[in-house]
Amino acid sequence: MNWQCGKLAAAAAAGMLMLAGCSGNAAGPAAGDSHSSPANPVQGMRSQPSPSSPSPGRAAAALRRGQTSLGTVVVNGQGMTVYVFDKDAANSGTSACTGPCLTFWPPVKATAGTPQATGVTGTVGTITLPNGTRQLTLNGLPLYTYAADAKPGDTSGQGNQGFGAAWWVVGPDGRKVSSSQSPSPSPYTGQGY
Repeated sequence: MNWQCGKLAAAAAAGMLMLAGCSGNAAGPAAGDSHSSPANPVQGMRSQPSPSSPSPGRAAAALRRGQTSLGTVVVNGQGMTVYVFDKDAANSGTSACTGPCLTFWPPVKATAGTPQATGVTGTVGTITLPNGTRQLTLNGLPLYTYAADAKPGDTSGQGNQGFGAAWWVVGPDGRKVSSSQSPSPSPYTGQGY
């Protein structure tokens, strides 16, 4: 029990450090940029990069196919694996991941009026979060990345039970990929929430 409390305290401290680092940009965030790019105070943790604006006539795909150890899955515009959360209800218009959950499972943000998807056959849409951010959905389920995934192709969030339910990578058809790898131990599980 004590190790779980310590693990929870470490995860909370990491989240606080990350939030504190985000406010340390002397120049302030660029217009429309909700994330700064401070040096990362927590090893293994990274801020979700802000998508750059595509140049006129060249719309970047918000979602596309990518290859991982679990096969072909959906990735965001930066190539990072996207996940769905078992607590979310399809077509509910809401996300069950709120508060501290969003530190570890950032929403895949919609950056254009009509999201572009390359090679994705599921139905792509958006929901509006309470802060006004538009989050991409696939077959009505909100999409997230996992903060502990360090590079494109990583799937370390697959099967994670953080924040009260399982997280799954998603196939191009919008279905959960249920094949599982052994998730590596991580302080980002959100156990106890």
